[in-house]
Amino acid sequence: MIYSVKGTLAHLEANFAVVECGGVGYGVRTSATTIAQLPKVGEEAMLYTYLHVTESGLDLFGFADAGELSCFKMLLGVTRVGPRAALSVLSSVTAAEFALCVASGDAKTLSRAPGLGMKTAQRIILELKDKLSKEQGAESFAAAAAIAPVKPGSGAGEAISALVVLGYTQSEAASAVASLPADTPVEEMIKAALKKLARQ
Repeated sequence: MIYSVKGTLAHLEANFAVVECGGVGYGVRTSATTIAQLPKVGEEAMLYTYLHVTESGLDLFGFADAGELSCFKMLLGVTRVGPRAALSVLSSVTAAEFALCVASGDAKTLSRAPGLGMKTAQRIILELKDKLSKEQGAESFAAAAAIAPVKPGSGAGEAISALVVLGYTQSEAASAVASLPADTPVEEMIKAALKKLARQ
């Protein structure tokens, strides 16, 4: 497993970057979201990576943060969604926006990704929501309720579900959201919670 690559950014183009580490240049396929966060060629860069193995060869995918990598791996687990479609989604929305789309059932936003379509967007939401509900189980909002009065379907509830999509536990997500004002827009709530969780 190649967990991450860190070194000099040697080359950059649309959805592709080369990071030189110890004299070896790693060609990494990535999203437009990550490309926008990378430094200039010649500066140091770090990417969280995923090695995709197929009969035709190996492809290394890289992302600016662990949340985007988590979303990419989840997308690969959806029926008939491959790396190209997953990158298309993550080039159209950030990891936080993707998680919110899944949590709130917003297929329309996901369908705007080039080459995706409404049917695939709906399948992504259906399969990932099912996975999310199974992982959360009957105690879906129990941990959240113990920390703060969070109602399913509320802004805080949607933010917590989105953070769980990104790989955080129910209690971690609820704790991060608990101190935020209830009238904070959901997307801002997710971003603020992610910053708080990153510092822990």
